[in-house]
Amino acid sequence: MENEPILKVSGISHNYFVESEKIIHVLDNISFTAIKGEFLSIVGPSGGGKSTILRIIAGLIKPVRGNVTFSGKKISMVFQNYGIFPWLTVQKNIEFGLLMSGMAENERRRIVAEKINEVGLVDVGHKYPKELSGGMRQRVGIARALSVSPDLILMDEPFSNLDSFTAEKLRQDLLRIWTNSKMTVIMVTHLVEEAIELSDRILIFGPRPAKIKDEIKLSLSRPREKRSPEFFQITDKIKSEILAN
Repeated sequence: MENEPILKVSGISHNYFVESEKIIHVLDNISFTAIKGEFLSIVGPSGGGKSTILRIIAGLIKPVRGNVTFSGKKISMVFQNYGIFPWLTVQKNIEFGLLMSGMAENERRRIVAEKINEVGLVDVGHKYPKELSGGMRQRVGIARALSVSPDLILMDEPFSNLDSFTAEKLRQDLLRIWTNSKMTVIMVTHLVEEAIELSDRILIFGPRPAKIKDEIKLSLSRPREKRSPEFFQITDKIKSEILAN
């Protein structure tokens, strides 16, 4: 069904406890939905709880208040620091989630071969992460997340550790994969231009403790012309809101 929410985040608030029992308030009453098949990005100042909300959605952190309702079956996550196992080959890294689910070997191999081809890792399946560039390591992380056919994929600044040319190629590949798969994506990024290039909708978080300051719906056609006046106008609007603390 069109515009059907796959995820509802309701009233999420969260604190961190640090040394001397000091409390840091990170999130304050965050509520939003993600629509099935959309690409949603979250931007905002550093330390504003953007990564925390992803981890709460993934079930890695239990919030102080609020709840998350997910109507799909599977959630995968792509981490900023790749999040792959250094002692496993590319093939074994991608296969890991399938192995844990008890999938038969023949089916695992078929899916791994498909994902290796999809993300551009042909001929490196036998290699270990230490033998790969940063871009290729992130491709492994993306392939592993995709291998379990997630309904929702969470991406925590997935291109921030890469050089600009590698990041641009990976963004193009991600856009192609997302267009073909129809999965839902929620991505945290500190690059406003990256969010505009990829997203259907952008949530702007304020400073800590973060509230949602604004929601930007994007109607620009894809692929997006990053030198167009419309692109620059949206970029300026979002950056000005982030800076207006």
